[in-house]
Amino acid sequence: MNILKKIINYKKKNIIFEKKNNKIFLNLKKKSFFKLKLVNNIKKNKISIIAEIKKASPSKGILKKKFDPISIAKQYIDGGATCLSVLTEGKFFLGNKNYIKQIKKKYNIPILAKDFFIDPFQIYEAKSYGADCILILLSAIKEKLAKELYDVANKCGLDTIVEVHNEKEMAFALSLKKSIIGINNRNLKTFVTNINNSINLFKKFKFKNRIVVSESGFHSKKDILHISRKTSIRTFLIGESLIKSNNIKKKISSFL
Repeated sequence: MNILKKIINYKKKNIIFEKKNNKIFLNLKKKSFFKLKLVNNIKKNKISIIAEIKKASPSKGILKKKFDPISIAKQYIDGGATCLSVLTEGKFFLGNKNYIKQIKKKYNIPILAKDFFIDPFQIYEAKSYGADCILILLSAIKEKLAKELYDVANKCGLDTIVEVHNEKEMAFALSLKKSIIGINNRNLKTFVTNINNSINLFKKFKFKNRIVVSESGFHSKKDILHISRKTSIRTFLIGESLIKSNNIKKKISSFL
């Protein structure tokens, strides 16, 4: 069984427990400004970095031993991040939903709740702890569920990143008109990374008035330039190379 299937199977069991034990209080009047920040940068032809806060991954183990999400968030913001991505999945990535609450108390920056969404309940939950955007991972769920999650997120005033890995997923993602398109350069079944996946997929589709994010596999500004010169992609989600850096602020500044 591949890692993705293990995570989804665990999520299905865990969500039953969470529904029984968690109460949710929502402020539906508060609208997201995640997508708006990216659009504003694109209009100015500026690079946007969605900087990821994650303690661990199934393939690499612990990424940051001295892990302080508030301190990391500050360094990202000081270094020029446009938005943050916060891993909230607890078992495999050692994330925590409360990290979003804690960061939001200190900083007014848009945050993506990075998790494996398989139930609308999780969207209401994400909204309640302050997320501005959720991730819909097409390789993990069926199209019918993806559409349901997309609709619920829109009703809650949340933006969505619909993440794709191949042409079939991209064709469906483009039908979700309000969503941001995320192209993951990492194959979640093998965890092999190739940044050319963003270029290859981008060239096969038309993206009129759509935000496209290239995700994973970035180690230097050279990697960003490689993609931005061959496509009109100006938004990048970067995690491991930032989080593992000894000087996070300097590292994120170097990408910009």
